[in-house]
Amino acid sequence: MIIRFFRQYIPGSVLLLLMLEIMVFSGSVYLAAILRSGDTIGLSFLWHFLPKSLLFASAMSISLMLFRLYDYWQWSGGIQYLLPRLGAALTLGFVVMTLIFYVFPDTFMGRGVFAIAYLSSAFLVTILRLIVFRWANLEGLKRRVLVLGTGSRAARIGAMFRSGTVSHRLKVVGYLPMNGTHHFVDRSTMLNDKGSLLDIARLHNVREIVIAIRDRRGGLPLDELLECRMMGIKITELSAFFERETGQLPVESLNAGWIIHADGFENGIARDISKRIFDLLASGLLLIVSLPVMFIAALLVYLESGAPVLYRQERTGQDDCPFTIYKFRSMRKDAEKGGKPQWAATNDDRITRVGRVLRKLRIDELPQIFNVFKGDMSFVGPRPERPFFVEKLAKEIPYYKYRHSVKPGITGWAQVRYAYGASVEDSMEKLQYDLYYVKNHGLFLDLLILFATVRVVLFGKGAR
Repeated sequence: MIIRFFRQYIPGSVLLLLMLEIMVFSGSVYLAAILRSGDTIGLSFLWHFLPKSLLFASAMSISLMLFRLYDYWQWSGGIQYLLPRLGAALTLGFVVMTLIFYVFPDTFMGRGVFAIAYLSSAFLVTILRLIVFRWANLEGLKRRVLVLGTGSRAARIGAMFRSGTVSHRLKVVGYLPMNGTHHFVDRSTMLNDKGSLLDIARLHNVREIVIAIRDRRGGLPLDELLECRMMGIKITELSAFFERETGQLPVESLNAGWIIHADGFENGIARDISKRIFDLLASGLLLIVSLPVMFIAALLVYLESGAPVLYRQERTGQDDCPFTIYKFRSMRKDAEKGGKPQWAATNDDRITRVGRVLRKLRIDELPQIFNVFKGDMSFVGPRPERPFFVEKLAKEIPYYKYRHSVKPGITGWAQVRYAYGASVEDSMEKLQYDLYYVKNHGLFLDLLILFATVRVVLFGKGAR
């Protein structure tokens, strides 16, 4: 079961697991307090340990999130994936709680209580996770999907399943050929069953039909699809299917009609005001926290390669308006001595030694805080690109210009979901994430992206 929460698709099992583990962490504090002190459970007892139990549960759950242990698509990794990450996450939770006790002594629950709560919750969460991993991979619990079509669009679904991102909770029972003569899927996966679409769906116990047909003029069995819908079978457009399962809007499956009628793609005064308040608060907090880091970074850049410390460059902003972006200089001064813009490459020899560290830790992006204060950028949004590349990519990639319908951001959905883009192919992949953000942007998604950004910075994912 998928729950849509503030336009974001969240598997019900993930929410259930999160709630169960919060209960385990909170309950472990009470269990430890009872075992340690022998107090009887009364209202005053419950009230006294409530803040401490919630703090413990929050710190431990956030630690698990940082190690992506609530990412449903990674549950298929098996025990060899689970145990090392779970151990690292629980260790991080222990360290975080220790630091909190040191900084805020009033939150300390006692060494004995903390030790019992930590050990008991670690044991119970490990057992719970082992049960969930086994349950999540049971074939009988997977949603059975029938794909209409055998063309290139249908083949992309097959590629997604082979990547393992959804195979733990969905199962494609087969691909049903329509009027197309070119088949891009494995013939062994094509269905040859005769009868109506409803009969075929019932035969294979199908719960969802995904429409993956490019040319629908006279080729889409509308009456049969309506019959299936009336019998409780979910009918899903390919674009909506990928949006739900991958957090992308695949360019090749989009069409103007779907974009016009789809929910989302909304902007308005209320949204702009709330976004601006969020930008100022997040940027102000980041500026206060990062000032010492920015000072050290500026000093190191100056000592290695002299002035200027800041790098200024023209970028394309909202509604294709140009603006000047600020970053710590991480490349040599003659990085583009030929005058032609270039993408950064893996192990790019133009990057300085200090610059490589700044890029790895995303410190070079910190001066963009001032772009947010000026109103050129948001804290969260698509990555701002150079006009030279925008003009080139807009000619080669459909719908590219629509990423500029919102302000660019310091961080964004594409930045936390995909590695650094340095080619037309990378830009196509990142655009699909950007379009998802443009369609579904809101405060909840911005908060998710901020949390994921912390994780990316900690583990250095995608830096170049």
